[in-house]
Amino acid sequence: MPVLVASDLDRTLIYSAAALALTMPDARAPRLLCVEVHESKPLSYMTETAARLLTELGDAAVFVPTTTRTRKQYQRINLPGPEPAYAICANGGHLLVDGVSDPDWHAQVTARLADECAPLAEVQEHLLRAADPVWVRKHRVADDLFAYLVVERELLDEDWVKELAVWAENRGWTVSLQGRKIYAVPKPLTKSAAMREVARRTGAGLTLAAGDSLLDTDLLLAADQGWRPGHGELADAGFTAPSLRVLPDRGVLAGERILREFLGVVRGA
Repeated sequence: MPVLVASDLDRTLIYSAAALALTMPDARAPRLLCVEVHESKPLSYMTETAARLLTELGDAAVFVPTTTRTRKQYQRINLPGPEPAYAICANGGHLLVDGVSDPDWHAQVTARLADECAPLAEVQEHLLRAADPVWVRKHRVADDLFAYLVVERELLDEDWVKELAVWAENRGWTVSLQGRKIYAVPKPLTKSAAMREVARRTGAGLTLAAGDSLLDTDLLLAADQGWRPGHGELADAGFTAPSLRVLPDRGVLAGERILREFLGVVRGA
C-alpha cells in the first residue's frame, strides 16, 4: 500500500523572501531554488537540497500539495519532481486530479457549507464594515468559498483579530492570521477531508502531513504522523499532539528538514 504525504506549502515547504529566516552568516546560506514567479518577479523559494528531497519523495510516495491557495495561485508554483496526480486547493474546497478540479468533490463541499455555517456573503459584509481602512490593503474572496484580508501587519490591531475570531466562531467559521493575510474560513472547509478522500482513492496505508498554521490543525490531527516547524501560528500557540513531531527548525531550513523526515518514514515503511 502506498504512503500518502499531504503537506502544506507556504511557510512549510516553500518560503517568500521575507520568511526565509536566513540567520546564518551569508557565506553559509543555502543555495535557493525559485519555485514561484508572479508578475515577472520571483516570489517563493526552497533550498536546492529540499528540491532534491522533494523529487525523491515524489518518486517514493503519493505526494499531495495541500494549500489554502486558490487554484490559480497554486498553479503559479513550479515544484520540482514528478507532477502530483492530486492536489488540494482552497483549504479542501477543490480536489485537483491531474490539474483539474473534481466537480463531484466540489459539489459535496459546497452543499456541506450551505448546510452547516453562515453564508460567505454575511462574512464578506462584516469584514467590509468592521475592518479599518488604515490597515487593510485588499479585500479578497477565494474561489467563492472563503474570504481574506491583506493587511499592513505593523498597523494591525491584533485585538480586532481576536474579536473577529469570536464573531466567526458563533457562525461556524474560523479565523487565521498568516503573515499579511487574515483568513476567514468555514469550519467544514478542511484539508483533512480532502486528504482522506485521496487516501481512499489511492488505497494509502499510511498518511503523513506537515503544516504551520491554524488551518493545518485538522490535517495534522487526521494524519497518522504529522510535523510542524518552529515558526508560524501553531508554534506561537505551542500546539502539540501525540502523533505530531515538533521541529526546532525555522524558515526555509525547516522545509528541508520536513522533507528529510517524510523520506525517512516513507523509506522505512
